[in-house]
Amino acid sequence: MPWFLTTLKALLSVYYAQMLEYRAEIFFWILSGSLPIILMGVWVQAANSGDFPLSSVEFARYFFAVFIVRQFTNVWVIWEFEREILEGKLSFKLLQPLDPVWHHVARHLAEKVTRFPIAILLTVLFFQLYPQAFWVPRADQFFLGTLGIILSFTLYFLIQYTFALFAFWTERASAIQDLWFLFYIFLSGIVAPLDTFPEAIRDWVLLTPFPYGVYFPAAMFVGLPMPLGQSLVIITVWMILFWRLNRWLWRQGLKQYSGMGA
Repeated sequence: MPWFLTTLKALLSVYYAQMLEYRAEIFFWILSGSLPIILMGVWVQAANSGDFPLSSVEFARYFFAVFIVRQFTNVWVIWEFEREILEGKLSFKLLQPLDPVWHHVARHLAEKVTRFPIAILLTVLFFQLYPQAFWVPRADQFFLGTLGIILSFTLYFLIQYTFALFAFWTERASAIQDLWFLFYIFLSGIVAPLDTFPEAIRDWVLLTPFPYGVYFPAAMFVGLPMPLGQSLVIITVWMILFWRLNRWLWRQGLKQYSGMGA
């Protein structure tokens, strides 16, 4: 265990230094995820002129929370792993006494640390431009929201890494992620809070993994009603299912890996 922690610390240091070299590019990545801010304007105007379960201020807070949550839950492992398979780079990592996934975990965590100060600056700027929406989450809301971010990142990293393992059989594993994203963008709470859905549809959607990538932590931060116990159980079940599928695909994929491009 001490050896693993030392190795992980070294990986985090290396990838953090690498991410600092691309901090300007990361800034543009953050701006590219500004869809929730754009949608916030639409829903705020709609709330001012229609009958919705949330007020205009609540919509503003929710979509800003979504923007922040997405900064720390975005995952791109499928494109990296697919490239490693196609170029044969995975072969070198397989020679190391460490599961290659930890390289991707460390890279993602280092990128999140690099984003943090930029996210703070954007938070200050947002509340300067829209002071009506300013709020400070209660201690329990902040704790549950932070826990939600950790669980959301873990779940979605596991899901996308599982999809990435199909690169052992196809050169376009990322196409699976593209198909998944079509459902994710509408059912995760990015386009609209789940509170605006009809109750029957909302209850069904909450059984899928989609809301737990964005809606769950965002709802925790702003204090929207969310069945906490049920949510934690559903997240755990999906994690177990994807973990078992992930390990099976990994074992089967290694049996036929030929190091393409090596």
